Parts: sequence; C-alpha cells; structure tokens
Amino acid sequence: MTLPRQHYDIKDINLAERGRFRMEWAAREMPVLRLLEKRFAQERPLEGIRLAACLHITAETANLARVLQAGGAEVVLTASNPLSTQDDIAATLVSHFEIPVFAIKGEDNATYYQHIHAALDFKPHITMDDGMDLLATLHKERRELLANVIGGTEETTTGVIRLKAMAAQGALAYPVIAVNDAMTKHFFDNRYGTGQSTMDGVIRATNILIAGKTVVVAGYGWCSRGIAMRAAGLGANVIVTEVDPLKALEAVMDGYRVMPMLEAAKEGDIFITATGDINVIDRPHMEVMKDGAILANSGHFNVEINLPALEAMAESVTRVRDFLDEYRLSDGRRLYLIGEGRLVNLAAAEGHPSAVMDMSFANQALCAVYMRQHAHELANTVYPVPEAIDREVARLKLNAMGITIDNLTPEQERYLQSWQEGT
Repeated sequence: MTLPRQHYDIKDINLAERGRFRMEWAAREMPVLRLLEKRFAQERPLEGIRLAACLHITAETANLARVLQAGGAEVVLTASNPLSTQDDIAATLVSHFEIPVFAIKGEDNATYYQHIHAALDFKPHITMDDGMDLLATLHKERRELLANVIGGTEETTTGVIRLKAMAAQGALAYPVIAVNDAMTKHFFDNRYGTGQSTMDGVIRATNILIAGKTVVVAGYGWCSRGIAMRAAGLGANVIVTEVDPLKALEAVMDGYRVMPMLEAAKEGDIFITATGDINVIDRPHMEVMKDGAILANSGHFNVEINLPALEAMAESVTRVRDFLDEYRLSDGRRLYLIGEGRLVNLAAAEGHPSAVMDMSFANQALCAVYMRQHAHELANTVYPVPEAIDREVARLKLNAMGITIDNLTPEQERYLQSWQEGT
C-alpha cells in the first residue's frame, strides 16, 4: 500500500483481506458493472476527472468505485450515513485499490462531517451523493470549491427532494442528475432491494418471527411498496399509512389495510417508515403503541421517527441486542428502536443485494460520463436520467441474465407512427 496516511481515515487497515473476498463475492452478482468496467478501461471516459462520492461504503459501492477508477477518474469516498460503513470494505479500497476513503462505522456526527470536508479537500469536478450531504456541505461551507464542479448525481429519494427545493430557490450551483428517478432504480433498487434488505435488518436486529405480526408501513412509494410486499410474503398482516390519496388507493387495491397512523399505532407490532419526511411517527403515536412495539426507519435520515420525543418519554434506555435499544416508558411500556432510528437495512444488515445495486450503480457510472460530456449544455437544476441510459442498463441486465426480448417489426414501427388506421 502506497496511499499517503493523510488520504484516508478508516477503522483498521488490517481488515483489507476480508473485505477483498466480500467485494469479489458481490462482483459475481454485478454483471452490468463488470461489462462497464471493461468498456471504461478501454475508453477512459473519465480521464482527468476528480470525483468525490458520498455513498454507503459497502461491497457494492467498492465495485462502483473500481469501475470509475478504471474509467480514469480519481475517486475519493466518504460515508453517507454514520452507521452504514463496512469497515473491511473501506480497508480494501485503501489497501488494494489506493482509493482514498474517509469513513468509520459508528462515527459521531462531528467525525462524519469532518470526513465529508476531507473528501471535498480533493477539489472534485463531479459529486456523487446519497442523501445530498456532500453537495449541501459544498454549497453551505465550501463555496470556494464550486468553480471546480461541473455537475453531480444523486442516489436517493430524500436527496432528490432536497435538490429540487434548492433548484426551486435558485440555490443550486451546478446541474445534478437524479439517478434515484431512473426506472431501473425504482423497480429494482427501491422496490426489491429496499423490501428485502429492510426486512433483513429487522430480522437480524430482533430475531423475531414476522409471520402473524402486524407490520405498519409508513408511506407507499417505491421503497414502501417493496417493504409491504416482503413483509406480507413473510406472513405479516400489513397496514399502510399514507397522505397521498392515489398511493393510498393503490395500497388498498394491492390488498393492504389503509388508515391514519394514529389508528395504526394502536394495532402495530412493528413500524417501518420510508417516506423521506420528518416525524412520521410522532409522540401521539408512541403514546398509544402496544408494550413491546418495534420501531425501524428505512428512510435515508433518522428524522422519520421523533427520537427526541421518544427519549423524553423514556425513563431508561438499554441496549438489549446489537442495534436494538429498549426505551422503558414511565407507564411501564417498552418500545424498541432498531439502529438508532437510522437506515435499518445498513445499520443492522448489509444493505441491498448486489444484483439490484448493479443497476443503480451502472446508472451512476454512466451518468457521471454523461455529465462529463454534457455539463456545459445543462442549466443548474435537477435532471432525470436520460432515457437512453436507463434503457441501456435494462438491456445490459437482461443480456447478463440470458434473457432476450422481441424487437418491433418495420410494420409495427410504421403503425405506431401513423394515425390513419383505426377500427
């Protein structure tokens, strides 16, 4: 290893060998990224680009970093959540790939932001975010670096919400592509990835039987659809809470009970939030919950459960299992919080399966190249993933799975482009 010590801050460099095996195992399930790595190594589309990525430091992210590096980019990584770093993966990236990493699982808030500043010290041309903390810090505290930046990407629903607010206020200083809104991200990462990994986090943290439990899912966006689907598949009775009448109606038609959170709070055994909003579970809800109710959050930030209210209600807090805290209330009831209210699938488990991150990170890599090629044409606002990129990722994934599909015949193409023919 030749990377200077000031270019990384990780838990233990000696974990590198274990991380290398896990990174290689994840790569087996990421055929699209493997194809892109070969293409990038030949074409070098990111040559001369410094890229700072604020992402969950997982085996899947490590494979994305390797692809970006193969494409010629100088990559630096920092965590996008204090509890989401896999320390052995961070060590592997530093030791085997000489990629600067600033991330330690369980770091406090001050260290978390010190690490973000350390990544920004590399003066990036492109930012890659998962929750927008890197971009927000750059805009609020490191504005002298903005002149270097040509564009960015954003991975999460929460981050896209924040970015659109910035753009609406004229505060966004460079263009950003909302990778989160790609259909290959919605369908697979958000629905199948979040659904499986969230329930994995709940089960690892608690080791409880899901079958027969009442699981309350807050929200019915793409992530919550997946959570509800997987909870139901494990035998749970699922209740959905919503504020959007269209999504609430969809949940009803999908076979779930729908009601306000205050009503659901009285019935639920397990509560899972995934809305991107604040205080979705609030004090009035916790005041009527059953003894033993379990609270988990699958949204990006730890604001969906009102943690200050829970702490104020508690007479004592006890760590009863890894990543599970018991809050004993003054009336004798006990509420259990998983992973300090942070992203449950990464705080208590390993995040999404590699197969779904394959598509999300392929979008990230291709959008970084697109930004490098087209940033000078773009205004300072939020853009969708170009449809050609979304479709290319889907096509590559199908090819990797050995699946072929039909093509339109010339006759069918002419028919779709005409209006004369009717009944």
